[in-house]
Amino acid sequence: MQVIFARFGTAVAIVSLAAAAFVGFAQNGANAETIETLRKNANAGTIGVVSGGVDGTYVRIAADLASVLDDGDNLRILPIIGKGSVRNLLDIIFVRGVDIGIVQSDVLAYAKRERLYPAIDRSIHYIAKLYDEELHVVANEAVGSIADLAGKKVNFDVKGSGTSITLSLVLQQLGISVQETNFDQALALEKLKHKEIDALAYVAGKPARLFRDVTPADGLHLVPIPATPALLETYLPAQLAPEDYPGLLRAGAPVETVAVGAVMAVYNWPKESERYRKVARFVDAFFEKFDNFLAPPRHQKWKEVNLAAQVPGWTRFAAADQLLKRETASGGGLVRKDFDEFLARSGSSMPVATEAQKAAMFAAFLRWQQRRIAQQR
Repeated sequence: MQVIFARFGTAVAIVSLAAAAFVGFAQNGANAETIETLRKNANAGTIGVVSGGVDGTYVRIAADLASVLDDGDNLRILPIIGKGSVRNLLDIIFVRGVDIGIVQSDVLAYAKRERLYPAIDRSIHYIAKLYDEELHVVANEAVGSIADLAGKKVNFDVKGSGTSITLSLVLQQLGISVQETNFDQALALEKLKHKEIDALAYVAGKPARLFRDVTPADGLHLVPIPATPALLETYLPAQLAPEDYPGLLRAGAPVETVAVGAVMAVYNWPKESERYRKVARFVDAFFEKFDNFLAPPRHQKWKEVNLAAQVPGWTRFAAADQLLKRETASGGGLVRKDFDEFLARSGSSMPVATEAQKAAMFAAFLRWQQRRIAQQR
């Protein structure tokens, strides 16, 4: 105990000395000017990125951005814990220090439908589509199919979260009515284990860390979500495998689900503004150093990113759009170069006419790219 108090006293003394030194520094006129210069330099290169909860994929993506892109006062990324896609969207508009947000691609349509902000599609643009996140529905043994959720207690995550938006749209399309609860994900998982609710939903990139400690003894499993034609108008088909969730799936028994895109969103700042120039510096660094996100220890979802991918209903941020156009005009391209190499090696000369064909070709390209990266290690 004496050691603890001794250490505490030492820490207080250090903080007091530092505070006294700062006050003395600031009281000097010349030094006050220096402090203001340091403050301006630090803020000029700082980018606040609002992400997601501690167990989700967004916060890990934001942490990767900081690890790869930080460059002293020239560029510094500050990851911020977020409270869902709707809140992130509004934070980009209203909260000081928030420059970029990671949100689900269906949130803009939701915001327009709910009239959350006038002409929000003109105010919010995107830098890049990142990857697709899978919808996880985890239930107890009383629920065998998605239809079995009818009338049961299902957790939608907190109100305004990306999960709550997606699940409400999916259940509406499938014609299923449930009893909605809105616990945070960690609490919902505990309530599910104790049979206080029947199921929970979670939109996150697989494998979601929330379920890493779930074991077969907990009596939980992933519920299949059929990719119906109605759902495929908004979402992509996806699959959850036993190797991703050994505590929730039997070996050799994957389940189908749907996925929604994650988008790096930004406020549409005027081109002559300092905020626009600051975000433009981030865009340049992000595209230039993108290859660094494809190797460990970065999140495996980076390998699914196509920087040139368009997001229906969204407008690309001008700085990112101009960069991509320059790359295309020069015959290069950050992802196009690798994609062209893939087409050459695959011997494909057939024109890609439909979106489904494009998606299939790009999925094959991603598998080829991942094998190439593994061979280069």
